[in-house]
Amino acid sequence: MKVPLIPSKFYGNYDLTTQDVSVLVEKIGAQLGAVEEVEDFGAKYQGVLVAKIVECRKHDNSDHLNICKIDDGGQAKGVERDENGYVQVVCGAPNVREGLMVAWLPPGATVPESYGKDPFVLEVRELRGAMSNGMLASARELALGDSHEGILEITEDVQPGTSLAEAYNLNDHVIDIENKMFTHRPDCFGLLGVYREIAGIMGRTFEGPEWYGGHKYDLNIEADVLPLKIVNELPELVPRFTAAVMSNVTVAPSPMWLQVHLLRVGIRPINNIVDITNFVMYLTGQPLHAYDYDKVRALTNGDAAELAARYPKPGEKIRLLNGKEIEPRSEAIMIASGDHLVGVGGVMGGADTEVDTHTKNIILECATFDMYSIRRTSMAHGLFTDAVTRFNKGQSPLQNQYVLAKAIHEVRELAGGKLAGEIYDVSQVAGRDWVHPPVPVAAQFINERLGFELSTEEMKTLLENVQCVVVVEGDMLTVTAPFWRTDIETREDVVEEVGRLYGFDKLPLELPGRTITPSQKDVTLELKSAIRARLAKAGANEVVTYSFVHGDLLKKVGQDATEAFRVSNALSPDLQYYRLSLLPSLLDKVHMNIKAGYDAFALFELGKAHGKSQLDVDGLPKEFERLAFVYAADDKKAAAPGAAYYTVRTYVTELLESFGVWSQCTLIPLTEADLGQHPFFHQVVKPFDAARSAAIFAGKRILGVLGEFTASARKQLKLPAHSAGFEFGLNLILQNETPQTSYQALPRFPKVTQDMTLKVAADLPYQRLYDFITAELHKTRPDHTLAMLEPLSIYQRPDDTDHKQVTFRFAVASYERTLTDAEVSKLLDAIAVAAAESCGAKHI
Repeated sequence: MKVPLIPSKFYGNYDLTTQDVSVLVEKIGAQLGAVEEVEDFGAKYQGVLVAKIVECRKHDNSDHLNICKIDDGGQAKGVERDENGYVQVVCGAPNVREGLMVAWLPPGATVPESYGKDPFVLEVRELRGAMSNGMLASARELALGDSHEGILEITEDVQPGTSLAEAYNLNDHVIDIENKMFTHRPDCFGLLGVYREIAGIMGRTFEGPEWYGGHKYDLNIEADVLPLKIVNELPELVPRFTAAVMSNVTVAPSPMWLQVHLLRVGIRPINNIVDITNFVMYLTGQPLHAYDYDKVRALTNGDAAELAARYPKPGEKIRLLNGKEIEPRSEAIMIASGDHLVGVGGVMGGADTEVDTHTKNIILECATFDMYSIRRTSMAHGLFTDAVTRFNKGQSPLQNQYVLAKAIHEVRELAGGKLAGEIYDVSQVAGRDWVHPPVPVAAQFINERLGFELSTEEMKTLLENVQCVVVVEGDMLTVTAPFWRTDIETREDVVEEVGRLYGFDKLPLELPGRTITPSQKDVTLELKSAIRARLAKAGANEVVTYSFVHGDLLKKVGQDATEAFRVSNALSPDLQYYRLSLLPSLLDKVHMNIKAGYDAFALFELGKAHGKSQLDVDGLPKEFERLAFVYAADDKKAAAPGAAYYTVRTYVTELLESFGVWSQCTLIPLTEADLGQHPFFHQVVKPFDAARSAAIFAGKRILGVLGEFTASARKQLKLPAHSAGFEFGLNLILQNETPQTSYQALPRFPKVTQDMTLKVAADLPYQRLYDFITAELHKTRPDHTLAMLEPLSIYQRPDDTDHKQVTFRFAVASYERTLTDAEVSKLLDAIAVAAAESCGAKHI
């Protein structure tokens, strides 16, 4: 936002030119917004004088040059003058003539157009035998416009010898404030808003111009009525649409003062009508648009011109002022006249109704458009204008009537226009004086959050400086923001306003108090760190994948994409859905690692998953901490004995035992597990082969699942046959206050190792047999001994499919003496007898 200082003299009671620029920049940077640049706008006009041509005659040796004598009031030093004190300048401009007031660049002056680039410094030159002292400059050479067809004609009442910078208020500084700082302050995209804020942070009471918020200008009809019809089919997107018709306008170049106003802030002057809309927009932050009334009326084929806010019809196109033709997106706010589009609301007008030199009657539009709709339309069509910059910040609809009245006044003054009809106001907010209701807040509430000790009167003064209305009752302030403020809605907004205006740099410099009590560690973070350490020690590698997955990945593992949350603004087409579980993301990485040459590896990830069936009382997705793990071995290269299920089970067992929760867990085959009370878990188990997987239960609560994968998942993701994995939540582990570690001393005496093979029914679950043998071993082992059980193999004879042989290795050691083989054999025989009775096992 470019902020010139001189206009503050005309549009408020606080003249910024009286302040030191460096002080202003410091205050603005600390309390308002980051200053990107400070431009000394008047530096390029040093030495340029207003002069009067007192004599003009044709050059004797040229058919297009003229020899002029100019009166500069004797201000220029070191130039040759005639007996009358006049200076000779040779000029070839077609409009040069006697009596004309011009801009003269004396010898030694720099041409403003070249300032800051490759400076062109003028000198005394001979042109075809006649000496020329400097030059008479055109608007382009003065960097005051694009015209180079003739010299600048000064029509204002200015005395010869006056500095051009003083004549046109060019001795100005322009402070460029970063736009992002004003994202929530649409009023600060106008000069009035910035001047008001600067006054506030400087501790001054700001009084804006009378017309902004008042009814200074006469809005009575002055000419024959030109009928206009306003239709608003989109009241939710266009909360206010105001317009006025003006007749008998004269379209011409703007006066120099207005052009200078626009040039200072980087806007190119076009003509007086367009320049007025741009000038009022930059002053107030409210964009306007001017239509050629007769062109609009011709499109309706009726008695009245029509402006309608509506959606575009299928196939409709519009040619814009920038020459680009577009087919608007289906939900764009369009301005139409009959069946013809005449503008993209809040973005850019159409070329068919453009104001040009033939225009005699105009429609001034001042409307409010939905900020989100404007932003989407701008992005969809690549249209970025000053209007878009302001509308997509959410302009207040309560200022339209005042802004339109100011524009009408300027058209009267600068283009001779007359009001030719009533002021049209199609509004959802008419009659209101505030965007948000008054906000009650206690002074104590403000001081506690800012660390200040301000009184209610001090707070009242700060807020009233920026034209808030404040009523004080005891310790309570009731703050009503002015109609142009859209950001003061809650008590916290008032706190921010007071703090900013008073100055956050005045906060008390006190170090925060600290306690010597050790800070409590985050249990979840500590648990994750411990899990990482244990799995890494076991040879697994942690990966971090996106929380979003492609719908195809969900389909490949058998999960239902309709159960997942779809991302409406996905980072990429490959990241469409929130994942239902972590395991598919790991499975997607297996094939690429095998291709990279890794024969056998284990991957794990800690993260979160979401699903539509897991919502809290507010309807928001629940988040659960989860751990997923996958082990894979290349079928062609890695030696992979046994089933992958048992490899992964070893990881699960060791991990959960290290946290002291394995004893609470039970493994139940997926074919037998009741998942009815766990709807979200149905999606978690989809990648697993039910016949080769088990659910992990802790009592009646399900903890997770481990096992091998379905044939379909292996085929779709190109997984090796020897692959398995697990996924479970961390809730059960978190219930244990700290990860448990245990120590058991090893016996000093040697252990006795023996194997035992039991023949059991083929359909007897291994887990049931293992758990029974473990329990019997600890129940029947001798006192003061350490007993360990290790599963060795499961074998089924080809000629006996009804049975299987399960082999266990027992290791028993005493803390008191050396045991004999007979004692251990007796222990195994007792366990075999018990297994025969309970499981139908036969000791072979």
